[in-house]
Amino acid sequence: MGMQSNGGKDRRMLSEINVTPLVDVTLVLLIIFMVTTPMLQRGTDVQLPTAQASQVKEEQRITLTVTKDSRIFVDNEEVARQNLETRLKSIAGPGKERVLYLRGDARVPYGFVIDVMDAIKSSGIETVGMITDRPGSR
Repeated sequence: MGMQSNGGKDRRMLSEINVTPLVDVTLVLLIIFMVTTPMLQRGTDVQLPTAQASQVKEEQRITLTVTKDSRIFVDNEEVARQNLETRLKSIAGPGKERVLYLRGDARVPYGFVIDVMDAIKSSGIETVGMITDRPGSR
């Protein structure tokens, strides 16, 4: 009643890797990460204290708009090109770090935009952000 063998002729070693346990462990880890990731992204809820006099550093944002007919507006106030540098210097002031946001029509000539950018840099404003529309937002 022992094991029958054909004299050792059919004894072969299986050299295949059993991947079933590996797949099981991988799926369990995937589920664990899928469950815990949203928990890590949430912040901690805190009730902030109130104060009578809170000092918040006010950031002055300057918005410069160039229309399709090459008119220039600084914070919704029209400014002539020859007065632009003076106007920006008066807004920016010496020693203040100011950020200027430039809104320009797509049909404005490139040379005019370069001329406006030159006036911005000459006025002492070093940081310029470009305001654009997202594709398909029109």
